[in-house]
Amino acid sequence: MAQRAKILIVDDQADNQLILEDILSEFYEVHTANNGMEALDFLHAGNLVDVILLDIIMPEMDGFETCRRIKDAPETRNIPVMFLSGLNRPEDEELGFAIGAEDFIHKPISPAVVRARARTHLNLSRATRSLRRRNADLERLVAERTVEIQSQAKHLIASKQAVIAAQDTTITAFCALAEARDNETGNHIKRTQHYVRVLAEHLRTHPRYLMQLDDEIIQLLFKSAPLHDIGKVATPDAILLKNGKLTKEEWAVMRQHCEAGRDAILQAQGAMDAAGATPFLKYAAEIAYGHHERWDGGGYPQGLMGEAIPLSARLMAVADVYDALISRRVYKPPFPHHQAVEMIHKERGKHFDPDVVDALLVVQDEFARIADSFCDAPDPDEPGIIGFVI
Repeated sequence: MAQRAKILIVDDQADNQLILEDILSEFYEVHTANNGMEALDFLHAGNLVDVILLDIIMPEMDGFETCRRIKDAPETRNIPVMFLSGLNRPEDEELGFAIGAEDFIHKPISPAVVRARARTHLNLSRATRSLRRRNADLERLVAERTVEIQSQAKHLIASKQAVIAAQDTTITAFCALAEARDNETGNHIKRTQHYVRVLAEHLRTHPRYLMQLDDEIIQLLFKSAPLHDIGKVATPDAILLKNGKLTKEEWAVMRQHCEAGRDAILQAQGAMDAAGATPFLKYAAEIAYGHHERWDGGGYPQGLMGEAIPLSARLMAVADVYDALISRRVYKPPFPHHQAVEMIHKERGKHFDPDVVDALLVVQDEFARIADSFCDAPDPDEPGIIGFVI
């Protein structure tokens, strides 16, 4: 059986108490108080009720002050207060509502009206309490979910940091392998990766590349660029380290470094994919396989043309050739920076993507600065040659 609602009647007239008890006791658990202080003592003792019927004209403390104190106390402020009074001035009603009362019934009372009003405020009170409980439950669930999400976020951040560390370790290992095999590597790796980043950061403002270049992709390009010649580890020493021009047959073998680099990177990526890692080596594979392609289709190994060449490879093509031009090789002296830029510009739309060449023309001072910052150590056998001819 459901527990009956509780009503507190506060009136200094015993006959009024009896009348109201007679009207309400059939449906509710009724309690009475003879004045405001007695009512407050009853409530503050923990005897909370569902509705209060409050007279106004009482000794010691009138109904208005009693109502104020009820509404000021956190534990009782949500209990509906109904004034029952012989006062009939509009300002009395206004004051009653102003201090927080929910209703105002004039004496002499009508039993039907009292029962109906009491029922209405009880239903409202129950609905309000139910809503309050639901809000409290929702706030608790939100708090619990927030803690859970924060924990998941910390785990994801830690996982991402672990993946990034694995990426960096993988690339470092590849680069160390490349440096051990190619006597033309050294700071070439550092210079070309910085060239690629400078070009990408400039092109990201171009409408054509807004969706292809963002902070994350540019960072991946920067990390991947050092692997462009990793395939040379498969090139025989007799060809890779030859002190002179390659024969046609040797050049055909040298060209195979693009495919060898791509295959090695994809093999490493396959192992990382199986472990659930991000496919960060995608750009490294594109660069290794495609950085010798030409815009006009005359490159290798696939003979791709125009935008069929991945953007990552088109960026590396300019970076790689620029660095080769300004660097000393056994078969040539270094070209000055301005001459290297001019030579690349002449190949705009032929060897190189026109947009990438245009970007180089804008950021060429940055290229010169990078070349100077990561210049190679002077060759002890060639005194007087230090760094690059900028």
